[in-house]
Formats: sequence, structure tokens, C-alpha cells
Amino acid sequence: MVEMVSERMPAASTRRLWLRLLGCVMLVLLAWVAWYLMWRQPALQETGPSPWSGPIPVRLVGVQRQAMDEQIKAIGTVTALQSVTVRSRVDGQLARVLFQEGQEVRRGQVLAEIDPAPFRVKLAQAEGLQQQMQAQLQSAERDVARYRTLLQQDSIARQQLETQEALVAQLRGSLATVRAQVQEAQLQLSYTRIEAPVAGRLGMRRVDAGNLVATADAQGLVSITQTHPITVLFAIPETQLPAVRAGARGARPLVVQAWDRAEAALLGTGRLTTLDNQIDTATGTLRLKAQFDNADDALFPNQFVNVRLKVRTLENALVVPADAVQHGSQGPYVYTVRDGKAVLRRVALGASDGERLVVTQGLAEGDSVVLEGLDRLRDGIDVAQVVDGEPPRTAQQLQQRAKAQAAAASSAAQPASTPASTAR
Repeated sequence: MVEMVSERMPAASTRRLWLRLLGCVMLVLLAWVAWYLMWRQPALQETGPSPWSGPIPVRLVGVQRQAMDEQIKAIGTVTALQSVTVRSRVDGQLARVLFQEGQEVRRGQVLAEIDPAPFRVKLAQAEGLQQQMQAQLQSAERDVARYRTLLQQDSIARQQLETQEALVAQLRGSLATVRAQVQEAQLQLSYTRIEAPVAGRLGMRRVDAGNLVATADAQGLVSITQTHPITVLFAIPETQLPAVRAGARGARPLVVQAWDRAEAALLGTGRLTTLDNQIDTATGTLRLKAQFDNADDALFPNQFVNVRLKVRTLENALVVPADAVQHGSQGPYVYTVRDGKAVLRRVALGASDGERLVVTQGLAEGDSVVLEGLDRLRDGIDVAQVVDGEPPRTAQQLQQRAKAQAAAASSAAQPASTPASTAR
């Protein structure tokens, strides 16, 4: 019995030892938590609260009534009014090249010359044959005159006169054929001077002098593109076709602007000239063509441009910046501010000029909508307005400014209430 008690004593002491160690650990943890709360937390507070807390800074813009041009935006391609590949119309050796690459040429200007010697020989041969036929015809006509006299004197048979008259008719036909050969030879000789069929700018030379050229050469000598004036081809959705057709029926042609890729520079202003005769069923679009004077060569063939087609001018329209309008599953909406909180308002939109939108429902003149700071907004969240002309501020700075303004307003109202309490 005594031995059993002696065996249990070490187990009890070990348990007490573990309890003491656990208590020490708990004391250390409590001391660390107390140190963290007393010393670490004030250090965090000195750095200020999270910049994501507090009201969201926003910039507002007013809803205005003003005139606005309804525009349709599209992507267009600059196309030369005429593009011609200059080819030789006769076979021969290219004797001279009389143009410079990239040169502006006028219509009818000589660009190159084919060796004319073989064609001059053919022309001389045709002219010689023509003279021979003329002499034969003159001799036959004199014989006809003599035969008629002899027939009146009953000296020859009528058949002989008729045979001679047939010979004269045959020679006249042969002479006409020879004259046509002479004209053909003259025409072939004139083709040795290669002239510009249209006015425009020349491309790269494709054949050098000394080479043999033929009418079957597909690449030709050089290409000419007419750039004054020049056209732009673009396409619009079929839903916008009624507005364009209504504007095109007016007395004045519709104005078309061509902008660069970044839509930062205006390249030219022209007029709408042509609507295609059918809608492309694959894309649901209609092709249109506009013409530009292009006096400064700002538009270049095959250049991609941003097109703005002015359809009509809306007077006294309620407009907002396009960047202020958001689009959701239930339609377009904007954010307004009421009592320091963001308010979501659904709107109905009308025409656009690319930078502004017409609002037909949901807003009134004098309302203000959020233009900047939309990425973090939701309905009912606290906001603080950033005034134009002031530098950007953090959310906490705006919150502190709002509190300071509220305190200043309350202190200004306090002296007015003091005399009333004193009177009581």
C-alpha cells in the first residue's frame, strides 16, 4: 500500500509542473498582446487610415442644354479617285523614260518613248501603197470617161464600159483600205509616245530604258493615282441608314470629316457623294463614299482614317459627356450626388457626336453627373466632390476637409443660437 502511494507522487508533481509552464506561456502571450495594443497600435494610427476608406473622390459635370451635331463614326479607307497602270500600246524597245518617281504629272504629259524607227518604216510603206492605188484609180477613171464617149458614138459595147466602171469601184475600195492602213501606221507611230492618261502622282518605275516592252506586260511601266480630289470609303450599320438618307435628301450635301488613327488631328473635310445600292448581308452594313479636295495631300491612298459623318444639328438638346454614361445589363445609367452619397439614375440616350450624348429621359437641366471616379462607385456610397482647379486629394484628405467644413458651419451657427438661450 505504501509502495502504490509513492508511485503516484511523481505523476502529480509532473502535472503541476506542466500547469505552471502553461500559465507562464499564457502570461507571456498576454504581455505581448498588451504591448501590441499600447505601443504598436498608436504607431499604425500615426500613418493614417487606409486610403481606400472614407468617401470616394469624384468630379462632377453639369447637364446642359445646347446645340449638338449628330455624328456617325466609322472606320474608312482613303481611295484614289482614279488609279491607272500605264502600259505600252505597242511592242518595241523603251528608248527614253521622261519622268521621275513620285512626280506629279498632268494629263497628256509624255512619260516615255518607244523606239519609233520600225513604225516610221511601216508608215512609209503604207503611204507608198496609197500613192500607187491613187494613180491606178485616176487612170481607170480617165478610161471610164473615154468609154462613155465612145459608147455615145456607138463605137464600143456597153459591157466594156460597165467592166471599166466596176474596175474603178474596185480601185476606190482598195484605196480606202490603203488609206486605213496609213492611218493605222500613223496611230501606231503616235503610240510610241506614252502619255499620262490622267493627272496624278506617279509611283515607282517598273521598267528601265533599253528593255523591250510589250502590250501584254501586266505590270506596266508605272502607276498613276489621282489624289486631287480623293475619296474615302466607309461603312455604317443599317440601323443608321434612315438618318443618313433623310440628311442626304437635303439641299446641302452631308459634311464628312476624316481624322487620323488617334483622332487627334483633322486631316480633311469633305462631302458625302455616294451611297451603295444594297446592304451587305454578311455584315449588315452599307458602304458610303465621300470626296475631299485634299489640297494639302493630308490624305494618302489606302490610308486608314476615322470618319465622322454629320447627319443633322440638334438645337437645344440636353447633353452630357459620353464618358459619364455607364452601360449595364439593364441599360445605360449615370451617377449623381445627393447629400454626399452617390445615386444611380437610369437614363435613355439619343444621338451622339462622339464626345457627347443626348439624354432624352432620366435627367433634367441643372443636374450634375459624375465624370471622374466612376470605377469604385456604387449606389449609396459616400462621395466627396473634387473642385475643378484644385490638386487631386486622397479619400482621407477629402474626408478631413468635409469634417472641417462641417465644424466651421456649426461654429458659425452657434453664436446665433446663444442670444436665444440667454433670453430664455
